[in-house]
Amino acid sequence: MYDRGLGVLEQYGLESTAVYRGRGSLICETDRGLVLIKEFCGTPKKLEYQACLLSCISKKNQILTDEILQNQEGGYISTDKDNIPYIVKQWYEGRECDTRSEKDIYRGIGSMAELHKAMQIPVHTHYVRNPLTDEFVRHNAQLRKIRKFVSTKRKKNDFELAFLDTVYRYLKYGEEALEALQASGYGKLREESLEQGRVCHGEFNQHNVLMLNEKRGSCTTAVTNFDRWGFDVQVSDLYQFMRKILEKHDWNLRLGKEMLKAYEDTRPLSGEEKENLKIRFAYPEKYWKLANYYYTHNKAWISAKNLEKLKRLTDQEEKWRNFAQSL
Repeated sequence: MYDRGLGVLEQYGLESTAVYRGRGSLICETDRGLVLIKEFCGTPKKLEYQACLLSCISKKNQILTDEILQNQEGGYISTDKDNIPYIVKQWYEGRECDTRSEKDIYRGIGSMAELHKAMQIPVHTHYVRNPLTDEFVRHNAQLRKIRKFVSTKRKKNDFELAFLDTVYRYLKYGEEALEALQASGYGKLREESLEQGRVCHGEFNQHNVLMLNEKRGSCTTAVTNFDRWGFDVQVSDLYQFMRKILEKHDWNLRLGKEMLKAYEDTRPLSGEEKENLKIRFAYPEKYWKLANYYYTHNKAWISAKNLEKLKRLTDQEEKWRNFAQSL
């Protein structure tokens, strides 16, 4: 139903004057501004920490977030007549960050740096991310497992043949990145990040960065959807955002350097953070994701798009490697 979840607004003393569809949500105009209604699927405890985090951010800088509203009983979760749980967030009118616009990219990454300065709360062990070393070890093992699986197949499709032509090379990149990580100062960097209670957004991408107030001449940024937050080295957010942008821009070295500058203009990186960023870029994460997607989905029919993605990946291989080594 279009109005599913709309009834919970009564529990906040709000009344909607207009309703729009969002990404798996409803966006409502109310007498107290825009709010977003979304079905809740997480744990109440983590939601409480998330609300605390967003409140902490709002007190420390000018970057807007989708703060979680409390209902009239002081709770963050409200159920409708069908007993389905929902949360209601503060929302904003704006457009998503345009990955083709360098101006938008730099604004987005500057907002990330501002957030990282503010995102510090007491550590809760349940929400500490697994070490990057464990992730690299697991991903390398999965690549070897997929390589063995494809090698033993009698009849191989075009994607599987292309995979076998490249997997030894990319697995070598993965093993080299793991060795570099183990020999680096990552352990100390992670320990310091946890001691300071540093938090990562977890899904900082163009869809979660909104550009506001452009018609009025004063540009404000809102960062949304903190559901995947966790305690970790904050370079993780920087790497994920940069990688996705640079893949779309064919690993443009100048753009990459300008993105780093835009971040460091607000929050300078330490030597250990720069080293960790370089190692993250050296790991073939996109290749692993593509191989893992193939292995965990229906292998009787392989989409031509998967082969196109693998071809694009290998076409960009030299530029990707050059970028990682240049950092």
